[in-house]
Amino acid sequence: MKKLAAIILAAMMTATALTACGGSGGSDGASKDSGSKSGTINVNIWDSNQQKGIQEIADKWTETSGVKVKVEVVDWDNYWTLLEAGASGGTMPDVFWMHSNTAQMYMENDVLLKLNDYIEKDKIDMSKYYEGVKNLYTRADGNIYALPKDHDTIALLYNKAVFDKYGVEYPTDKWTWEDMYEAAKKITEDSSGDIYGMAMNTSNNQDGWYNLIYSYGGQVITDDHKGTTIGSDESKAGMEMMRKLLTVGAPQSVVAETGTDSLFQSGKVGMITQGSWMINSFFTAENHADYAWALLPYADRNGNGTCEKEERWSAYNGLGWAASAATKDPDSCASLIEYFCSEEGQKLQAEKGVTMGGMTGVSDAFANAFEGMDIKPFLDAENYSLYFRPYTRKTTVWEDALQQAGAFLDPWQKPDDAALMAKACDNAQKIIEDAIAAE
Repeated sequence: MKKLAAIILAAMMTATALTACGGSGGSDGASKDSGSKSGTINVNIWDSNQQKGIQEIADKWTETSGVKVKVEVVDWDNYWTLLEAGASGGTMPDVFWMHSNTAQMYMENDVLLKLNDYIEKDKIDMSKYYEGVKNLYTRADGNIYALPKDHDTIALLYNKAVFDKYGVEYPTDKWTWEDMYEAAKKITEDSSGDIYGMAMNTSNNQDGWYNLIYSYGGQVITDDHKGTTIGSDESKAGMEMMRKLLTVGAPQSVVAETGTDSLFQSGKVGMITQGSWMINSFFTAENHADYAWALLPYADRNGNGTCEKEERWSAYNGLGWAASAATKDPDSCASLIEYFCSEEGQKLQAEKGVTMGGMTGVSDAFANAFEGMDIKPFLDAENYSLYFRPYTRKTTVWEDALQQAGAFLDPWQKPDDAALMAKACDNAQKIIEDAIAAE
């Protein structure tokens, strides 16, 4: 386990993903504090917005099983630090979330409970889950180490009060990325820079620049997870559009200091792109009546002024419910995971506004979970093109490298220099290819 500890700790130190958690559990084949048939199953997650709903769903399972469940939240960084420590001989939670950044490493080192026997015994139909999420937690040998918890999509969030103040029409499903640029430019220029038309955190790839690459026909990672087209003309066109947006948006120095969400909620920016996992943060915000969601813009590559399915793309990702291989009560842990990921559990998750489901066809109720806020664009995104968040065996290696000097850090900081972006795409092609070759 020492080798795993070193690998995972290095990966977590450079992780650029979204959220976090930690907990208690198994050590050297036996959990110190984990649940047993006469005790409590310890569940760790990293998102406080989801804690209440997940605890309520777990309590419903307890009514039948008789086994208590305690859901605890730990911030993203500490989540992975504690989980890594548990994997290398400390304690782990009984049940916890897995993420695309690290799933491959955990699955390869006998840390997670193998679920195949439970899936076969209980006749779980794996074809009902989103393919990208299902495949992520299934090894090449067919062993399954997590069941799909959810899936997410990306939408455009805008402040109606800002748009009204500067006489800009609200985003529609006919908006191209060029339309977004023109709207952001007008707001920024008319406010003399007091308010920025848009802001994008370039370190948040899934809800930001990844989507432009795919909209323009490129791929960060190819479907077989063995290559990239980030240096192609199509990808460069998407990143050129990204560069233009940055010229009329909040500078990255400002974004790094304050964050896109805080800038938006303070009324300093008119638009941001954001994932469905963040809806509740804006729904409960003080000025939420001014906030509205729209579909991500599209790239009019066909030049006909009509959005074709292949011209509007949204990333989607999905967490997995996993259990420690060292838990004292694997049967109860597997049963809880199965309930979380059952049609009943997934529908409850949507109804309570926790997240959209990892199972297809169960998320309609999610659209009605936030009274007074129309979040349907997140569901409507599925009528166009979705791509699973790009990953390889060691995602964080190349993800981190893309943010450094010689790659995209230069055009992020100097968006007025168009040549830097094209060069960065060429460098990114080699960075990813070299990283994959070293895996």
